[in-house]
Amino acid sequence: MGFLTEPTHLIIIAIILLVLFGGKKLPELGKGLGEGLKGFKEGLKGITDPTPTEPTVQQTAAPAPPAASTPVPAAPGTMDFVTCSRCGSRVENPMGFKVADYVCRSCQSKS
Repeated sequence: MGFLTEPTHLIIIAIILLVLFGGKKLPELGKGLGEGLKGFKEGLKGITDPTPTEPTVQQTAAPAPPAASTPVPAAPGTMDFVTCSRCGSRVENPMGFKVADYVCRSCQSKS
């Protein structure tokens, strides 16, 4: 038999755990360990058994336009540009941030 499978060894390990963590902490530790193992098993199940993707149905009605106060991100595949307030050069703005007073890197290094 293995070292940890004998009943006397299991009893000794249980007593040591009870002394180290106390009676109140052991149920909490067991619950946390159980939830962690459950999440691990669900993660493995998701990796080994991927769910089949179903074709999505496109909407026929156009979505409502966003409110004017919220910034609208650039559509994927399109590039937004900002203009330097000092030299007038156009610079790519891939994140679509709205900037009131933009200064390009070359103008920043000159000052």
